[in-house]
Amino acid sequence: MRSRSNSGVRLDYYQRIVHRLILAHQEPVTGLFPASNVNSHAWIRDNVYCILAVWGLSMAYKKIADQDEDRAKCYELEQSCVKLMRGLLMAMMNQKDKVEKFKMTQSPYDSLHAKYSSKNGLPVVGDNEWGHLQIDAVSLYLLILAQMTASGLQIVFSLDEVSFIQNLVFYIESAYSIPDYGIWERGDKTNHGEPELNASSIGMAKAALEAMNELDLFGARGGPASVIHVLADEAHKCQAVLQSMLPRESNSKELDSGLLCVIGFPAFAVDDAQLIHNTKDAILSRLQGKYGCKRFLRDGYRTPKEDPSRLYYERWELRMFENIECEWPLFYCYLILFHAFQNDKRSVEEYASRLEKIMVRSEDGILLVPESYAVPQDLVGFEYQKPGSQLREVVGRCPFLWGQSLFILGRLLQEGFLAVGELDPLNRRLGAQKKPDVVVQVVIIAEDNEIRDKLAEHDLHVQTIAEVAPIEVQPARVLSHLYTYLGRNRKLGLSGRKSRDVGILSTSKLYSLKDRIFAFTPQFADLSRFYIASDNELMIDILKGEINFLKSAWDLLGRPLVTLVLKRIHLDQDKIPLAMIQTMRKLKSGYINGTRVMLGSLKDFLNTSAITDLSFLGSTEDGYPDRLHPDVQTYLDEHLLRSFSNRSTMSLRGGQLRPRTLRRRMSCKGAIKKTRSINVDSDNLGMEGPSPLTERRLSSIVPPPWLQANKQSHVSVFATTPEEGPASSPLQHLGNELSVRENIYPVDPHHSRSAIDRRSEFVRQQEMPKILIQRHRAETNFAETEVEELIAMLRETENLEEQGDILQYLVDTQGLDFNTAGLGFKNKSDDNATASANNAAAELEQAFVDEVVLELAGGGAAAGAGGSGGSGSKKSPTMALPTVIIEAVTIPAPNSSDPDNAVNSSSAIAVATATATANSNIHCIGNTSNASNVSSSSSNISNHNNMSPHENNHDSSQSEGMLEEGRVVTVRDLLKGLYEKACQQKLWGLVRHTAGMLGKRVEDLAKAVTDLLVRQKQVTVGMPPNNEHTITAPLPEVELRQLIHDAYGDDESTAMLTQELMVYLAMFIRTEPQLFHEMLRLRVGLIIQVMAKELSRTLNCDGEAASEHLLNLSPFEMKNLLYHILSGKEFAVSSVARGNLSIVSCKSSRVSKKSQIGLGDPEGEDALVATIDDRQGQWLRRRRLDGALNRVPRDFYSRVWTVLEKCQGLAIEGRVLQQSLTQEMTPGELKFALEVETALNQIPQPEYRQLVVEALMVLTLVTEHNMVPTLGGIIYVEHLVHKANQLFLEDQRKVQGDATLCCAKIKDGKEQQQAASGMLLCGGAAYICQHLYDSAPSGSYGTMTYMSRAVALVLDCVPKHGEMECAIS
Repeated sequence: MRSRSNSGVRLDYYQRIVHRLILAHQEPVTGLFPASNVNSHAWIRDNVYCILAVWGLSMAYKKIADQDEDRAKCYELEQSCVKLMRGLLMAMMNQKDKVEKFKMTQSPYDSLHAKYSSKNGLPVVGDNEWGHLQIDAVSLYLLILAQMTASGLQIVFSLDEVSFIQNLVFYIESAYSIPDYGIWERGDKTNHGEPELNASSIGMAKAALEAMNELDLFGARGGPASVIHVLADEAHKCQAVLQSMLPRESNSKELDSGLLCVIGFPAFAVDDAQLIHNTKDAILSRLQGKYGCKRFLRDGYRTPKEDPSRLYYERWELRMFENIECEWPLFYCYLILFHAFQNDKRSVEEYASRLEKIMVRSEDGILLVPESYAVPQDLVGFEYQKPGSQLREVVGRCPFLWGQSLFILGRLLQEGFLAVGELDPLNRRLGAQKKPDVVVQVVIIAEDNEIRDKLAEHDLHVQTIAEVAPIEVQPARVLSHLYTYLGRNRKLGLSGRKSRDVGILSTSKLYSLKDRIFAFTPQFADLSRFYIASDNELMIDILKGEINFLKSAWDLLGRPLVTLVLKRIHLDQDKIPLAMIQTMRKLKSGYINGTRVMLGSLKDFLNTSAITDLSFLGSTEDGYPDRLHPDVQTYLDEHLLRSFSNRSTMSLRGGQLRPRTLRRRMSCKGAIKKTRSINVDSDNLGMEGPSPLTERRLSSIVPPPWLQANKQSHVSVFATTPEEGPASSPLQHLGNELSVRENIYPVDPHHSRSAIDRRSEFVRQQEMPKILIQRHRAETNFAETEVEELIAMLRETENLEEQGDILQYLVDTQGLDFNTAGLGFKNKSDDNATASANNAAAELEQAFVDEVVLELAGGGAAAGAGGSGGSGSKKSPTMALPTVIIEAVTIPAPNSSDPDNAVNSSSAIAVATATATANSNIHCIGNTSNASNVSSSSSNISNHNNMSPHENNHDSSQSEGMLEEGRVVTVRDLLKGLYEKACQQKLWGLVRHTAGMLGKRVEDLAKAVTDLLVRQKQVTVGMPPNNEHTITAPLPEVELRQLIHDAYGDDESTAMLTQELMVYLAMFIRTEPQLFHEMLRLRVGLIIQVMAKELSRTLNCDGEAASEHLLNLSPFEMKNLLYHILSGKEFAVSSVARGNLSIVSCKSSRVSKKSQIGLGDPEGEDALVATIDDRQGQWLRRRRLDGALNRVPRDFYSRVWTVLEKCQGLAIEGRVLQQSLTQEMTPGELKFALEVETALNQIPQPEYRQLVVEALMVLTLVTEHNMVPTLGGIIYVEHLVHKANQLFLEDQRKVQGDATLCCAKIKDGKEQQQAASGMLLCGGAAYICQHLYDSAPSGSYGTMTYMSRAVALVLDCVPKHGEMECAIS
């Protein structure tokens, strides 16, 4: 240190400058700084930056304070800092209601204001008159508050202020998903007031969250009550998003110099040294000029071409600002600080000298930092010609206090008055240094002794929950509930934390509460939350991923600790699943997927784990900080008792089991199935017929065999599939209707299903002339069925699918909260309750025989479903007759009150079934009572429920609804029981459906969607083309669920599947971002259709069966299939136990035909499609996958930009991309890419979309090789594709290629009609021959060749005669 005299004198010089330039402007009442002498508004951001010089100077004085006056100066400067920070705190506390509201709405109108009056701290403009939502400003305030507190200043005085600041932490913790107006207050760069996700805001919020975590706002004098708590996962989400965005600032700004404050001082928000380097280089190479840096490309602010009379820009005028944007010296100040913290003296000197050249000297010789430099009006033309050549003039404020303050800090660092550590007492600058490897500690705990012993057999020794005491193990939801008490304050009206999400970083710590210690199991293992948690293989997969995540993301003290409880529910047929044993052995070995792990017991890890104190749960507001908050006490007492006790699932059946042979065919069969909307037409993927999408297609497909409970022991409700035995294969499915046909007839969803059946029977007879089947249908689906009777049915059926159908109906008609307990109490008599309940059910048995399903399985296990006539014929006779006679005779029921009589006579149905061999003909003789005609198959039992009201009353009085231990039971409770059972039995199709009906949410849905969006991927849900909804900005959970629900209507299964797939997509984008290269929009509906399509291809089954298979895949297999589709790998499907399918990678494209579920293709193309699918189909499939995933070639969008510059527009599917887009947007801008994407998404068929992309690529080659100066007017891209198709067919006729079988053959009248109705013989989409889709791009018969020829023919600008060098080879 230099002698006192010199350094003291030099500091006094800076003190005078700071006083004159900064402190002289500080308002005495509020402590705030006005923007200028004429504008009294005080911006949060500018105020915080202004005071930094004062804070820095105070610390410099503190170091050399050898005289009292120095200590006094130091104290004065410190108090100025405190005054300003408290002034801003008061201004924000006046708006505490907004903070509370914003936690819920996250609406720009509920945000804290960005500026206040410097006179009194009150708002100066209305909520909607300014872009107030600027998360970076509030974050900067919190960050500097933390740094100042850590440096020894006391800014916060009371516990009420502490709880307000805790709520400010909640205010910014979702910054990664909240679009705001950003550091320049303008959001989208056209300044139309549209907020967008800004990397600079997210980075600042991440820094503030990390700085605030575990910080005591009272400094050294505080206690547990003044500590701020941050959930580590929130900060990490901000970091993940930030890393995926950089160096991009937002959708409209591909680069922004404002990022300098995120990668360097004050935020130091980026942990990756390479990314810091890349971002800085990008800013310097594209934005740096002689006078500082431009804020961002095409920034019109204060340029001579800007129209000062209006705030916003017209979209076309942005092009005018290119190369004449203002340059800001402020960024040189940031660069000096950036390099000073890097200890790069040479760069510091370079930027310091650059800065001095452009600073302005005041009259008394002080160097001032001006706001910005603009090109003078008269030199604009020259600047356009040669950017950077002209002299610029100062515009805006001078001195610009934000820049001046940073300049002074830089000077103090350069001259050695401050060390970098003093400006960063929390050591944020060290974040990018390499950290040692993390060791993840894993504890496995058994639910009870039995499971512990089972593990011991495999040489895995664990403790039970009881044995780990005094440490208490709880599920993550308990932790998330406890965190809602954080930051509550009655006086201020603040309600605490809203988000219920606790991530793996939070559950990997131990928590202390008074004298208790808690360990929490991770959120993904919380079974009550979502069904994917009951798929063991998937859970293991997620566990491996989370351990890997902890390795990279953990930066707290101590080691992360993952606690897992192995429960009964995880067992598979009472054994521990093999996959779990293998994983535990791997954990025991010390490494898993490259991460170091330690398997041990909780008490071993007590000293090495991170422990957080939950002190905020005390009743501080009531004056008893040492006692637990009473609500918390009750919550803990209740939950500790039941969190890990075995909950019994609700019983759905009544006490008396009915004889199994008395199974009845119920009329609610297929209630769930009706809601399905996945469409896999023959080859028109995504292309619906005329009927709109809202009309759900009523399927009558028969579900796969593994959905039946105990097939052998009783007559099944569902027909078995041909997999059961070879004898039945020619019969195929009774229900395999043509999907294509299914769409051509509009269906009235409220009408009975007989009309559809009439049609499908007719179609089926054309297809399979040997088999004439007549199905009995109830006219009404069960509109007349009394609710009591349904509940009786529910009681006694054991088949979960049946229960699902009944409950689906109850939900549709009565609602979820319908109380099933308050029914039928009129003549309740306890004595004969059970007996007559049985009778009533038996009577229902008869009333509902509405359909006879023939099961011609070779094993003969099943007879006709519902085949019991009266109470006598318990077994249907099995005759080897070739003819099956089905007769239904309906006899009016006598008006007797004797239940038995009613049972026997209400509708006597005699059924004779033959287990005929496969090749015998089966005739059905028409229904005697309806005398209907066989071909239209419209036989219905018209008066199928012929009981008088009197009997109804009498017999239903015994079904009292489901009373469980005397409690009220709603339909919702019954559904929950069914859901839990389906989870146990792994009936995934039913699980997905009931989860949808119960409105279960994927726990991380909003997070998953956000993960995709913030990595610049948009998501669409719903089935294209009519019902697609695009999600472009992060939405709250509720809105997201609503949107998905709207997109799929009643189709709960697909809505649920959509949520599930979004979670998997988010998992992949976190772990394997390369799968998503060159994809901008993820169209989940289309991906679902392609998944079903791929299943139908590999299983060789029709679409209806494929979508059924798809919905029944286990979550792990679903994720696996999605992975194969994303990566484009070939796969085969192998069938494992219980009929669950398993997806396996395979090298060859020839998939073994394991399953022979019939192909439902239109006549005429059967032979052809089979060969295409097996022998060729490679390129068609590739195009279809790429089209569905919206994958495009590299730099595709910026190359389309160059095409657009040379023509007046590109028309795609009737949507025109205008040339004016190039005026508004830069080639690398995300907004431009989204415009092109939106146009391409108008095309419903994925393979056709890919050909359009190929045509666009040919156009880009034309422009890049400068073949022609301009491409002329609007180019209709589809014309090029159709022209190429024409040329292809001509060539095919010449060489007698494959296409001569379909499109290239000489047309006669019939074909022409077919072509006119949109059906090509080969099933090609959009009138393009299937064989063209299946041609490789290269080669003399490749698609690119035809495209190039088409371009030459169609575009006028390409010369028709003369020599020209071929640039496209």
